[in-house]
Amino acid sequence: MNLGNFSLSLEVKDINASLEFYKKLGFKQIMGDLSQKWCVVKNGECTIGLFQGMFDSHILTFNPKWDTDFQENQDAPDIREIEAKLRADGIEPVKSFEYESTGPAHFVIEDPDGHTIMFEQYL
Repeated sequence: MNLGNFSLSLEVKDINASLEFYKKLGFKQIMGDLSQKWCVVKNGECTIGLFQGMFDSHILTFNPKWDTDFQENQDAPDIREIEAKLRADGIEPVKSFEYESTGPAHFVIEDPDGHTIMFEQYL
């Protein structure tokens, strides 16, 4: 199953301090709004989202319709297909979307250790 672009979403205490830290590691900001206390940074194929006050913990994030350059991946499955496959395999989401919806959506699962995994589709 192609899960698309992967990123780590980090809950941070200070968005500006975190951004400056990751810049020193060679990351460049590629999207975001610091006034809303979030941004996405990238170094090579590694993508990290920095979020202040938005989440309770760190999150593994998959964007099925995006490639590693945040370009649309036409061959990727719709997020609803991925959720249906996971449900068929016995993995129940802890947060889901309306099944009758189309376009942008997201759902959340947890691994056996309680780590949050989010699947997002912006298209």
